[in-house]
Amino acid sequence: MDAYERITRNAAEVVTEEEIEALADDPDGKRAYVGYEPSGVLHIGHMLTANKLIDLQEAGFEVTVLLADVHAYLNDKGSFEEIRHTAERMRDQFIAYGLDESNTQFVLGSDFQLDDDYTLDLHALELETTLARAERAMAEITSGDSVKVSQAVYPLMQALDIPYLGVDLAVGGMEQRKVHMLARDVLPSIDREPPTSLHTPLIADLGTGRGKMSSSAGVTISMEDSRDDIESKVNDAYCPPTADPEPTDDGVERENPVLQVFEYHVFPRFETVRVERPAEYGGDLEYDGYDALEADLESGELHPADAKGALAEYLDRLIAPGREQLAE
Repeated sequence: MDAYERITRNAAEVVTEEEIEALADDPDGKRAYVGYEPSGVLHIGHMLTANKLIDLQEAGFEVTVLLADVHAYLNDKGSFEEIRHTAERMRDQFIAYGLDESNTQFVLGSDFQLDDDYTLDLHALELETTLARAERAMAEITSGDSVKVSQAVYPLMQALDIPYLGVDLAVGGMEQRKVHMLARDVLPSIDREPPTSLHTPLIADLGTGRGKMSSSAGVTISMEDSRDDIESKVNDAYCPPTADPEPTDDGVERENPVLQVFEYHVFPRFETVRVERPAEYGGDLEYDGYDALEADLESGELHPADAKGALAEYLDRLIAPGREQLAE
């Protein structure tokens, strides 16, 4: 796998293709970043972008993880003292999950977002941005019926973080796409380069296959989960014998979240995946890549229950180091 393939593996979108190709031509020493609101415990959404950061490190990138304490404060997630304590816990969990500590810089937003230069640049962006434009950028991230002024400023800060961190690539889930497009629009107004970005897919709700898996609604998996918790959640997961399920009776599109977790979480971290089965049901199956596993599920060679058993096993292996770190 060359640098371009590793950088773009499992990406839902890159902006732009030409800019990514240029980074892939000489990735050594380039810097990528992801920003996270400190939330205490890593869940499967954090792990998806962390997998991409691991890919980027293997391709030669250095990684910055922004632990966005100011953003969390603006989003009403607690006091600064509480948020910063949470940020420290998250830092240790990212390392336990597999980020190369020697090649990862953890930065608190308050380390630079309260400086005079940053504040003045933020005000300059506010002059260039309508309230409606800022609200659109924040729409996928906020919750509740009304947007507070602090939440309208939030996406402009995300845009400004990119040049202040000195990064070459901004990484986020597809819910961050509007923020990155806002950054491309407004940063040139303060003589900053529009950022190159990479977006990871959104995984459907584990129990229904609809919408987006969320830590605040529906079923998700986190580093707090025990082996039994993981097995219970995976066994209850929506997993029809296809990668392309029929929509609901109401016309709502569905995905197969079990296959999505295999594709985006398990196969990027394990060279081979073994599905254990009793001899009377054909014995064990072994897969060197995701496509073969999906094909066997479609053909009936692999039963959904056996796929779930293997998924619980490999998810537990991924989560166990973080779970142990939390226990300490």
